[in-house]
Amino acid sequence: MLPVLTLAHWLSLHGLVTVIALLIYVITAHVLGQRRQPAAAVAWVLFILLVPYLALPGFLIFGSRKRTRPVRLAGAHPVGEATSWAEQTALALRQPAAAPYADLAIHADGAAARGALWEVIDQARHSIDLCTFIIGRDAFGQAVVERLAARARAGVTVRLMLDGLGALMGGRPELEVLKAAGGHSVQFVPPLHSPLKGRTNLRNHRKLLVADAGLPTQRLWCGGRNLASEYFDGEPGRPAWHDLSFDLRGPFVQQASALFRHDWRFAGGRPRLPAPALPALPPPGPGPQCSARAQMVASGPDQLDDTIQSMLVTAAYRARSRLMMVTPYFVPDSSLLAALCLAARRGVVVDLLLPARSNHRMSDIARGRALRALAAAGARLWLTPHMLHAKLVVVDEVLALAGSANIDSRSLFLNYELMVAFHDQPAIAAFAQWFEHERRLARAHLPRKAGLLRDVGEGLVLWVGFQL
Repeated sequence: MLPVLTLAHWLSLHGLVTVIALLIYVITAHVLGQRRQPAAAVAWVLFILLVPYLALPGFLIFGSRKRTRPVRLAGAHPVGEATSWAEQTALALRQPAAAPYADLAIHADGAAARGALWEVIDQARHSIDLCTFIIGRDAFGQAVVERLAARARAGVTVRLMLDGLGALMGGRPELEVLKAAGGHSVQFVPPLHSPLKGRTNLRNHRKLLVADAGLPTQRLWCGGRNLASEYFDGEPGRPAWHDLSFDLRGPFVQQASALFRHDWRFAGGRPRLPAPALPALPPPGPGPQCSARAQMVASGPDQLDDTIQSMLVTAAYRARSRLMMVTPYFVPDSSLLAALCLAARRGVVVDLLLPARSNHRMSDIARGRALRALAAAGARLWLTPHMLHAKLVVVDEVLALAGSANIDSRSLFLNYELMVAFHDQPAIAAFAQWFEHERRLARAHLPRKAGLLRDVGEGLVLWVGFQL
């Protein structure tokens, strides 16, 4: 006869499970050096105390935040060699030293971005390395795959790295034509078949295309656009989103190539990198005049620090006159929000540009508290009537950051992200001009005071959606 489980026995068993779950959380976080934000740590502890039977499996599957052996990319120089606080900060965060580039083109709209993307792909003669979060199962996504396949058939080494979750979100693009042409592809941590326990929640959100790395013709196409119709041309009845992307040439491209090779190896991509030896080439011509400089700023589980978060906090404290930010999702942690509020109170003109309604309703709800705090500090908030997916930060005439990272906890603390730090004034002015063009399409926003129900709802969304 089976023993009857009394209430006392059940409570004892429940307490034992809770204690074991807490011990596993504490030991794992300590051994792996996770260094969570305080709010996230408190959220996980409360989740374990309330529902240990769900929280423990959830933590083991989704809870890891940093890899055990963060990688420092080659090319870092001593901090003392930096020429500005922005470059010095990036170097202190173990990022490569600024490298020269030329021919920066900021794409005015989706059509210009598409034209530049086709040009970079079609002109590649030796290699194409493409990393993206989503390739849409639509006309644009299929056009990307077909152009890559055409270059592979022409003898170009083509490598495509697609995030595992992004592949599901994009509707699983048809890559058979690329494989049949001799191209190579890999999914970065497939969500249902990950060989790395605890890494399912860490997504590769980086977006870059490198052509002919190491050759005089090397070129980079980069920014915030995924490779799907809504990011470029839109569809009937569904206008294209506004986004930011750019392309450039020069030695800086090798930093993007190094980041791709690092991710490709981690994802288990074949063929193994480094790429095949470069072909014999005639002596190069004069090439582009590379007087400007930029740095690749990578952030994510492969970095010891929360790199982009640290850059943004430093920028808020170092800003003197103007701080411009564009992001589709604004859910900063307390340290970044405090730094931005203090900048506004110091007299810095802080402009934040957001879509009035993004494609993620939870983010729109969760941003309310931060927007009210910024407005109270004197920052200016702008809402666009269209979906705005761009990621950009401009600080005075010192720094422009453009790339894939949103200003929310997922991008800043969990995802693999990249931003390019531009240090020359012409590029910074060009990005500031792009910002002003978008701002003129927006309306000023003054948040209303939240009632009790809204405040509680925002807190729950923040806790469940952005802290765990």
